[in-house]
Amino acid sequence: MAEDKESESLLVDLDNYLKAGIHIGTKFRTKYMAPFIYKVRSDGLAVLNVQGIDKRLGVAANMLSQYEPDGIMVVCRRENGWDAVKLFSEMIGCRYLIGRYPPGILTNPRLDSFTEAKVIVVVDPWPDRNAVRDAVSVGVPVIGLCDTNNESNYLDLVVPCNNKGKKSLGLIFWVLGKEYLKKRKLIKSDEEVKDRLELFLKE
Repeated sequence: MAEDKESESLLVDLDNYLKAGIHIGTKFRTKYMAPFIYKVRSDGLAVLNVQGIDKRLGVAANMLSQYEPDGIMVVCRRENGWDAVKLFSEMIGCRYLIGRYPPGILTNPRLDSFTEAKVIVVVDPWPDRNAVRDAVSVGVPVIGLCDTNNESNYLDLVVPCNNKGKKSLGLIFWVLGKEYLKKRKLIKSDEEVKDRLELFLKE
């Protein structure tokens, strides 16, 4: 019964979080991520607190909802997050940059590729560090998806999660997308986007 109540208060069913492995971290743990770690398994993998992940996803969605879609930019160097990022972009209408980050895209208005973002989301602050650095230099807030091995320097908001698994990232971006749309009053309930969850969780 307690588990049912706990699941009801989450942004998605607890089962969905667990099946996607959103809480499974790495064997390496930084001091920055220590507050979000629930336990360390016998095989050495750190496990993140699911309630903590859920709470931060809610805060991130709330933060994003303060901006128009074209002011939001998602950056993802690693290929495992590309599908989720593209689907999220389709879902809410934001911009995205996958693959190599071109220097100056956020800082140099003379470039054809210049993008005036109001807030950026990075899928992993380490491979996406150049985007983080540029955003900080022009005062753009940064939301970072952080695994147990990440550092959180220069991030305005940390969302603890498994930022390496394809399904985990799919679920994260689906949750962020539906919550953004609800907070912007573009949809009324999860049911209106539920069918898209399968697309986000495809292997």
